[in-house]
Amino acid sequence: MANIEKRVSKDGDMTYRVKVRLKGHAPESATFASKTKAKQWAESTEAAIREGRHFKHAEAKRHTLAELIERYKTEVLPSKPKSATDQTRQLDWWKSRIGHHLLSSVTPALLSQCKTELASGMQADGSMAVEGRNPRTGKTARQPVAPRAPSTVLRYMAVLSHAFTVAVKEWQWLDDSPMRKVTKPKEPRGRVRHLDDAEREALLKACKSSKSTDLYAAVVLALSTGARLMELMSLRWPQVDLQRRVITLTETKNGEIRALPLSGKALELVAARAKVRRIDTDLLFPSSKDPKKPKDLHGPFSTALKKAGIQDFRWHDLRHTTASYLAMNGATLAEIAEVLGHKTLAMVKRYAHLSNAHTVRVIESMNAKFIG
Repeated sequence: MANIEKRVSKDGDMTYRVKVRLKGHAPESATFASKTKAKQWAESTEAAIREGRHFKHAEAKRHTLAELIERYKTEVLPSKPKSATDQTRQLDWWKSRIGHHLLSSVTPALLSQCKTELASGMQADGSMAVEGRNPRTGKTARQPVAPRAPSTVLRYMAVLSHAFTVAVKEWQWLDDSPMRKVTKPKEPRGRVRHLDDAEREALLKACKSSKSTDLYAAVVLALSTGARLMELMSLRWPQVDLQRRVITLTETKNGEIRALPLSGKALELVAARAKVRRIDTDLLFPSSKDPKKPKDLHGPFSTALKKAGIQDFRWHDLRHTTASYLAMNGATLAEIAEVLGHKTLAMVKRYAHLSNAHTVRVIESMNAKFIG
């Protein structure tokens, strides 16, 4: 609500000081020579605050969203090389759709509308179709697009949200991020697909008989350690310490160094490979065509899955299998998160239903002590 206070100076001049207070927002005030102008300012300020387009800094009225995005791409994205390509594409979508807007005009309502367009599959040019080849005629034509998954929409929103945050905290172009008031789409529950005993035996048998001499070792190593495909394929011999029985990952998804303990069959296979390692590369799994590049095992893995009769399974599900085996073997969520390299427990809660040993002990202890 606005409060207008009349003030009279010693010289008899009258001014009107107006204060606008809205719950959840910092109070705003200004002084005018006439009560009419004070009322007009109060009404426009209240409306702007409610609509999320009120900014104290004039910078928000000097810069467009396109300028914010370009500065972010220049100053911030170079520090994120692994995600730079995808985030550049995502930011360019926002730039094409609403880049011409001044930052002061980028409201939660406008961003919410864009969120709906993203989910529908709308392209950056506003169309609902993309260039594609008709499989029947072989001709290139505009093909209808499919809706984007909630997780995809969330990625588009996340990178723009971070750009706004940088503009608020470091550049001081904004007072607050308008993305904070936009509801994020709910992601579906994480996929949990793991190999049962019969599937595991069938897959390992198929991998062992594969034409690829690297597949069996790579799959065993993935199952034994829970490492991602990218982490395994980029492994180099200096990272392997057979005496300590550990592999040190220096390039991980979250950027932190992680150790992979080696034991059992995985240790045996890595030790065997160390005896016959190539001298023209230090990669554990080098490509036969270019030893400086890692092996591509997607084809051999797909063939092994078909041979083993396993359906609805991807390489990343080997990682889920490791986590599931750990849970079923009594590992806590914190221990599973440490093995997989997750910073929080959120990503491993999907495996909680596979391990009830801890909760069983807690319930039994409570019943024995208080209920009998």
